Amino acid sequence: MRERNEQGIGGRPAGVRSGVNRRDLLKFGGASLALLLSPVGHAIAPSLLAVRVWPSEEYTRITLEGSARLRFSHELVPDPDRLVLDLEGVRLDSVLQSLSTRVLPSDPFIQGIRAGQNRPGVVRVVVDLKNRIEPQVFTLDPFAGYGHRLVVDLYPTEPIDPLLALIRKSSPLEAAAGNAGGTQLASTNPSPRPRPQNHAPGVNRLFTVVLDPGHGGEDPGAIGASGSYEKNVTLSIARRLKRQIDAQPNMRAVLTRDGDYFVPLGQRVRKARQVRADLFVSIHADAFVRPEARGSSVFVLSERGASSSAARWLAQKENDADLVGGVSLAQQDGHIARTLLDLSQTATINDSLKLGRAMLAEIGDINRLHKPQVEQAGFAVLKAPDIPSVLVETAFISNPDEERKLNNNAYQEKMARALLRGITRYAETGLQNGNTRIARLD
Repeated sequence: MRERNEQGIGGRPAGVRSGVNRRDLLKFGGASLALLLSPVGHAIAPSLLAVRVWPSEEYTRITLEGSARLRFSHELVPDPDRLVLDLEGVRLDSVLQSLSTRVLPSDPFIQGIRAGQNRPGVVRVVVDLKNRIEPQVFTLDPFAGYGHRLVVDLYPTEPIDPLLALIRKSSPLEAAAGNAGGTQLASTNPSPRPRPQNHAPGVNRLFTVVLDPGHGGEDPGAIGASGSYEKNVTLSIARRLKRQIDAQPNMRAVLTRDGDYFVPLGQRVRKARQVRADLFVSIHADAFVRPEARGSSVFVLSERGASSSAARWLAQKENDADLVGGVSLAQQDGHIARTLLDLSQTATINDSLKLGRAMLAEIGDINRLHKPQVEQAGFAVLKAPDIPSVLVETAFISNPDEERKLNNNAYQEKMARALLRGITRYAETGLQNGNTRIARLD
């Protein structure tokens, strides 16, 4: 975004008389306008500031960042499958040509990218595809240090079903299924079936925890003084916690993201509901305006406002993640908001508070607590109406001492174990009550 020029003509402050008459002023303005126009009368082409590619199993995102709003058209072309993107008024420069180097061989959707001058004033970008896709193409206004962005999201024509993906993955459940004859979806309170004596005992109840590593992709989250990205720290801790949960005989963890890509807040909530999660744990390592702020915290949703001004500030900052990461407004709906209006969340919030207290007691043994009690605020990512949900601030990445901790493997492992103990303490009640959400073995 350009800063406003507070200087008048000839370098004088605006509003100071310069001695230039009206005719001279018009001549000056005409000459200036001519400099801003190309020989054919079009405005100077916007320059490309950066190009990025974010691959994942769920979708791949291509981002073109420009100095001005990018004008475009696109179409899918078959035999072979490819996406053609025409950029109007853009110069074919080294930044745009570097797109081809951004594609990883492991990208599940993109075979390659090439760019060339299609016709005067139009650069064509061709994305060669590995599979048929459904594209979503949209622009984003400048925000949080980014310029004008053109976003191209490549989704599979048949989206991944997270519930089926969970059941099919190698797990204690699947291992038992190999002896017991397979898995199937179950009702909420299944009745165990008799098993042949020659089969090893299997798991008939699976307590599912959705782990949500904060931020990702276009949204780095908070950045520490030494350059650490919150999105990397949260993913590392979440992966450690997932391994520990998966090692429990009656528990299974699902990650909302398992790589460096952006997931909208609403999609994180939907994934938790799709896999019929028992718990939702969002993991963060935030920053504050003062570097001396330190300690770990646990937050839950509030229906009636924040429990403190700091909690309100943090919730607003986290809720801006969709604006930073980039979400197409055309794809948003009021489903979650309508659900909240239709269903009382009182019981769920009470359960969230119980989970939060259990986790706070455990993480207090490995790090100083920022606040001794669970705090509440209007976090969008905690708005599943039927899943106890917490947001854990593992430490302040803006504090130099805690930034070093967050990048320490031993500290990450200790934090994951503390979170597991809190989850286990809460989960024992649910397992004893026979609350099953995912699967049962025949």
